[in-house]
Amino acid sequence: MEKEVLLDVRHLKKYFEVKQAFFKKAYVKAVDDVSFQIYKGETLGLVGESGCGKTTLGRCVLRIVEPTSGQIFFDGNKIYDGDDKTNPKMAEYRKKMQIVFQDPYASLDPRKTVADIIGEALDIHKLYEGREERKQKILELMDLVGLNDEFYNRYPHEFSGGQRQRIGIARALAVSPDFIVCDEPVSALDVSIQAQVINMLEKLQKKKGITYLFIAHDLAVVKHISDRIGVLYLGHLVELTGSEELYENPLHPYTQMLLSAVPIADPDESARRQRVVCEGEVPSPINPPSGCPFRTRCARAGQKCVESCPPLTEVAPGHFVACFDVQEDR
Repeated sequence: MEKEVLLDVRHLKKYFEVKQAFFKKAYVKAVDDVSFQIYKGETLGLVGESGCGKTTLGRCVLRIVEPTSGQIFFDGNKIYDGDDKTNPKMAEYRKKMQIVFQDPYASLDPRKTVADIIGEALDIHKLYEGREERKQKILELMDLVGLNDEFYNRYPHEFSGGQRQRIGIARALAVSPDFIVCDEPVSALDVSIQAQVINMLEKLQKKKGITYLFIAHDLAVVKHISDRIGVLYLGHLVELTGSEELYENPLHPYTQMLLSAVPIADPDESARRQRVVCEGEVPSPINPPSGCPFRTRCARAGQKCVESCPPLTEVAPGHFVACFDVQEDR
């Protein structure tokens, strides 16, 4: 049975203007010509180094940050086009697309109670008949994410990081969304609490059929929760394939570098493993290298990599790579 596409992103770009000396203008190319699809009911993981554009990409998809150009389709309907940035139906899609933020300490209003934080979306979209129904819906959402009824009138400062993140997830679930961007939702939490939150997200997905874009830098977490994984480098999507396939057969040199840096508990296996070390630092997104963005750190780079940027190409069924060297080998 063919999978249904929920989110279709085409040639998405986001450039931030920065001022330099002598009134010169420059642009930070946070997201640079990224295309991918997410299927209904799946989790697409997105990994990469800090500053590679993961969070910006997630926020552009939801139009929290307006893209510079490209197209975004949600459930077959165009919600963004670089030529026509206004969409009168965007408020309708806000109910279907939500986000769980990275920092549970900064993403909750300290002046509001748990009931007001979770109930805000219910108020905006008028999803209840009276005050009693509103309270009942909030209590159901709290129960869904494992929060006790007694927390109803408490404030965020009274909770731990894991509990605050549960409040943020309940807030996202309040409008019964089809799609949630999880922007590093467990990076600020203890390891034991991370496992609880990840397991809860998986249960919610099975129960409600929610689709996730899961942004993270912890490769072990991403492997556990994701069906497919995309690797982002300097605003470019350099590899995209199934979770198991990526870990067993990474093809892009940057992906190989990332995976070789993951610590292994077994000392014998760790000693046998060959580390892939890349030279140099990550280039500035204001002045990226010509051609392939990774060529300045890649031992396999050739003249073709200097002259043009490799397109994301399917080199095996469901396995996409943006690397001339890999594409020529196939």
